[in-house]
Amino acid sequence: MLEPAIAWLNELLWSTPMVVLVLAAGLWFTIRTVVPQVRRLPDMVRYLVRGDDSTQGLSSFQSFAMALGGRVGVGNIAGVATAIHFGGPGALFWMWVTAFVGAAVAIAESSLAQIYKEEVGGEYRGGPAFYIEKGLGWKWLAVLYAVAAIFALTITGPSIQSYNIAVSMDAAFSVPPWATGAVVTGLFCLVVFGGMHRIGRVVGLVVPVMAACYILLGLALLAVNASAVPEMFRLILASAFGADAAFGGIVGAAIMWGVKRAIYSSEVGTGAGAQAAAAAEVSHPVKQGLAQGFSAYVDTLLICTITGLMILVTGSYNVEGPDGETVVENVPGLIEGPEYTQAAIDAAFPGFGSAFLAVAMFFFAFTTLLSFAFYADTNLSYLLRAGRRQRLVVRVAWMLLAASIFLGSLRSASFAWNLADVGLGLYTWINLVALVLLSKQANAVIRDYDRQRKAGVDPVFNPEDVGITNAPVWKDIAARRAEKDRAVRT
Repeated sequence: MLEPAIAWLNELLWSTPMVVLVLAAGLWFTIRTVVPQVRRLPDMVRYLVRGDDSTQGLSSFQSFAMALGGRVGVGNIAGVATAIHFGGPGALFWMWVTAFVGAAVAIAESSLAQIYKEEVGGEYRGGPAFYIEKGLGWKWLAVLYAVAAIFALTITGPSIQSYNIAVSMDAAFSVPPWATGAVVTGLFCLVVFGGMHRIGRVVGLVVPVMAACYILLGLALLAVNASAVPEMFRLILASAFGADAAFGGIVGAAIMWGVKRAIYSSEVGTGAGAQAAAAAEVSHPVKQGLAQGFSAYVDTLLICTITGLMILVTGSYNVEGPDGETVVENVPGLIEGPEYTQAAIDAAFPGFGSAFLAVAMFFFAFTTLLSFAFYADTNLSYLLRAGRRQRLVVRVAWMLLAASIFLGSLRSASFAWNLADVGLGLYTWINLVALVLLSKQANAVIRDYDRQRKAGVDPVFNPEDVGITNAPVWKDIAARRAEKDRAVRT
């Protein structure tokens, strides 16, 4: 009874209006801010290695890594495979489109999170709940976002991460799902109960190393199958626009699944990455906005693309049409998800796919779970501020998340994906509506950054310069910066 209801709600949330809204918002911010995801690409990279940290905030790189840790998860492996299964090869193209326009959304939402961040319990916190209340003045909608996000981050989201870890470990090493769930739950508790800075250090170490290894393996696989690469790209482009005979009837599915999985993987428009962005110590909001825009590129244009290309170049996929009929069956009996990626790796490097994928899945999904803990903390911090019970409630939420991790390892694939998509859809809708309404503030702060860069100075944010009067934390930041400058001069 529950599964059909969850599936119905999932279809409602992720229907055509969601696809249109995401692409329209991305195009809107791309045009209004003059394509910052291209013209500010050097700045995106520079701010990953520059920037301060403090007791209140993380470094730009740690914040970037935390957001990337949330973005790089099972969506990059199992999610891409699912998109190809239901949308055909063309789904990969629409993932690229979503990533490109979505980077502008990531810049805008992360800049807003920096503008309206607060210091809660001695640490920076911010994100959609904060900028909806302070930017729009709609506390009821901010509370709704926070509640929906907490539900998704502690109940629905962890399920798909732990489920896919358990499946891959069982396939590679015959480890029972309950055992995998217990180990992952224990490691999760060991890290998150060390607080924000421990989470930041762990994801800052694990994510770059695992992402680099995964990309290198993908490039090696493409090199082995170099002769098939041109035809693969022809198939992707033809399928995306209905020009391929086999996939001509599922163009709509290609768009929907491409956008849907790109959002799930990159988190653009959801406000999740913005919460990590708010924790950074920077002199101007757009600096961290640009860093987070780059993380959307890394997630989708690099890691998701590598997964998709490995699957397509080796033909390790089947395609099912919207009516449930088989469109293409290259690997009979193979279940959509991690098995597609495993089969692709094994096709080039026999016997290696299962073990490598299990390890990659573990690290990608585990860092996502750590980011979930931080995001849940952020939204609870919004609801409770620095009240006496805040830390206790946060720890209870982390324990609930830990329980979801263990139970998720035992659930079915379809139920796990539907549950995760429902949670994500709920708070994505709220955030996208808020972003459209706050576009004036986002555009203003990006123009302020451009003005200072054009003047040849290192951008420093003064809220009053862009007509923002309710960002008091920036006065404290300016005071600390002035004190630091005086200490350097003396």
